[in-house]
Amino acid sequence: MTQTTKPSRRAPQRTCVVCREVKDKRDLTRIVRLPDGKVSIDPRGRMAGRGAYICASLACWQACLNGNRLDYALKTKIAPDERERLLAEGRSLIGGG
Repeated sequence: MTQTTKPSRRAPQRTCVVCREVKDKRDLTRIVRLPDGKVSIDPRGRMAGRGAYICASLACWQACLNGNRLDYALKTKIAPDERERLLAEGRSLIGGG
């Protein structure tokens, strides 16, 4: 009797909202707009809400939070103090100081 093996599943792919590179979902960081309107970093990628993905590049994080790309992707207006908090959290995640 022969054993059948399941084919390996592909890793989900997502696109960085800044550089538009397609990468594995695990290589990107998800930022989510929660149903109550708050914006937060979702390290596990499972929080409920509208999400946007950013790669682990400090340049992408800065461009994302200094421009309006994240506002557009999350369909919300992000306050300046919220942007600073997200940038600080992003720097700590990617080791950018």
